[in-house]
Amino acid sequence: MMPKLMFLSFYFICSLNTLILAQPDFFSKYCDPDFNYTTNSSFQINLNRALARLPASNSGYGFLSSSSGQNPDTANTIALCRGDTDLVSCLTCVNNSIVKLREICPNQRVSSGYYDNCLLSYSNDIILGKNNINDFVEEYMDINATNVAGLLEDVLKLLGNVTTQAASGGQLKYASGTMGRANGTAIYGLAQCTPDLTNEQCRDCLRDAVARLDGCCRIKMGVRILSPKCNIRYEDHLFYDDVNVNISPPSQAQSPFVIPARSNTSVTRIVTSIVMTTAAFVMIVVSICIFIMLRRRKLLEESIESKIVDTSTVEFSEYDLGTVRRATDDFSEENKIGHGGFGPVYKGELQDGRLVAVKRLSRDSGQGEPQFKNEVMLVAKLHHRNLVGLLGFCLEECERVLIYEYMPNSSLDKILFDPDKRSLLDWDTRFNIIEGVARGLLYLHEDSRVRIIHRDLKASNILLDAKMNAKITDFGMARLFNPDETQGNTRRVVGTYGYMAPEYIMHGQFSVKLDVFSFGVVLLELITGQQNQSFQNQDNVYFLSYAWKNWRDGTLSNIIDPILLKGSSSLNDIIRSIHIALLCVQKNVTDRPTISAVVLMLNSFSLTLQVPSEPAFFIPYSGDHVGALEDTSKGSGSQDNSVNTASFSDMTPR
Repeated sequence: MMPKLMFLSFYFICSLNTLILAQPDFFSKYCDPDFNYTTNSSFQINLNRALARLPASNSGYGFLSSSSGQNPDTANTIALCRGDTDLVSCLTCVNNSIVKLREICPNQRVSSGYYDNCLLSYSNDIILGKNNINDFVEEYMDINATNVAGLLEDVLKLLGNVTTQAASGGQLKYASGTMGRANGTAIYGLAQCTPDLTNEQCRDCLRDAVARLDGCCRIKMGVRILSPKCNIRYEDHLFYDDVNVNISPPSQAQSPFVIPARSNTSVTRIVTSIVMTTAAFVMIVVSICIFIMLRRRKLLEESIESKIVDTSTVEFSEYDLGTVRRATDDFSEENKIGHGGFGPVYKGELQDGRLVAVKRLSRDSGQGEPQFKNEVMLVAKLHHRNLVGLLGFCLEECERVLIYEYMPNSSLDKILFDPDKRSLLDWDTRFNIIEGVARGLLYLHEDSRVRIIHRDLKASNILLDAKMNAKITDFGMARLFNPDETQGNTRRVVGTYGYMAPEYIMHGQFSVKLDVFSFGVVLLELITGQQNQSFQNQDNVYFLSYAWKNWRDGTLSNIIDPILLKGSSSLNDIIRSIHIALLCVQKNVTDRPTISAVVLMLNSFSLTLQVPSEPAFFIPYSGDHVGALEDTSKGSGSQDNSVNTASFSDMTPR
């Protein structure tokens, strides 16, 4: 066994050295001398990371893209294979390009390399969605055409046809064609853009490329005008395949290389098979080694990147761990500002002076990693003034970190339930918070690109900015909801006791009315100044039951925070808000209003409100979060989590 392993190791090393040393030369390249980076700089680290991810990022149509880091050291990379190139040749060409371009442009931030059937480009500037690339490269044969009469006109006509087809050709943005000439010869041409460009951007880029022919190559036969975002080419011979090959990303269950089958009837095929097998073997072994080392991180990144497909217009970055450690003074206790089921939260300051809140996944948190993926995938798509903005994340070593905008007034519960700080919240401030939370939920339920149920709305998940504006946070338990659905079911009930609707806890039924129920509880907490989980009166009546009983009996002064009663001229508004809250926490889900109706009630005082029925009643429970219903034998890994064993009974207020 040992001799075989030694031979295999020797064969792998020799094959790897051969592969690295045998990179063919680019037929053209561009290394910008004005933008350099130093060895071991942040940009080089980000570039290495982005290039390492690039071969696995094929999104289809032979287009690959990857980025890493944050400005000013962001590294953005793209690769584009010619439209008639098969998958094996495409990936081989891209891997060759990565090695070769780093060799010939060792310290340039902006570089491009061109092979016959693929190109590679990287830059510290944004590449995706932009066509203002001025580094066109002109390549042509030194020998002039034998019959130049009308050549430029024929070329312009041919390229005009293929550029029009490429610009309107859907996702591929590639076209090729041929044109017969008057002298009996023919010319062949192609045009291609990167698929991230719009049709108009592609057309403009190709027109700029064609316009360069008149200045450089009007009598040349065999010309290429190249840029990282588009290219054109014409020759006097057929240089492309007549049948385009649709390049699709490899299945995750298969190797990204398809090894040609051996043939005993052709020496050429045998040699080709050996070469391809060797290359594939090397790449597979290297991939396996990387996979073993970074398995958890790679799976997490792939999951995040597959979901966040429309955040190109948002400032959303991956931060390196060194930056996060410097910002938080290496996660010092002095900078710790909170702790939840996800893990600790730290105050941090970035190099540009921005204050941020850094959520760090606890390594012993059993539920932390799914919550982390869920939060990144959802919050990156959400942009509203009443939702906390996600600035980026960090995935390095064993760390899982989310970076949020910093809220100087912390969470609502830290002020509302503090006897000394509660006085800061007068009625106008509290009503502004109520409206902000309602508008945030309205965006999640009806106005965002994806319909979302938060499932864990509570005072500690409502943050306050410098002007006491409310911002909803913590989407680790949020759930995507199909727009045409009215309700869904789950066997895994998650959330916080006291804020969850009864149909959700008992039957796993969830809908937008679940968040409405939680909103009603928070609204009552804001008015009473009491936390529903710790509320007790002399009759041991539950918080919601006590509020409803006093509303029914006309004794609401018993539950209103005394601070709000001191010289308040808004008593009618307060009583109306209690009425709205009781409508939200009704036991029957169909009786509860939608959040859009709640927003209307809060802003239209002339609107007549229905009489609320009795709320849902709960037996008090000392735990906080709810775990999985189907698993009562396993702990959740967090003291805040517990198995849902609560029981329910119908009760009538005394």
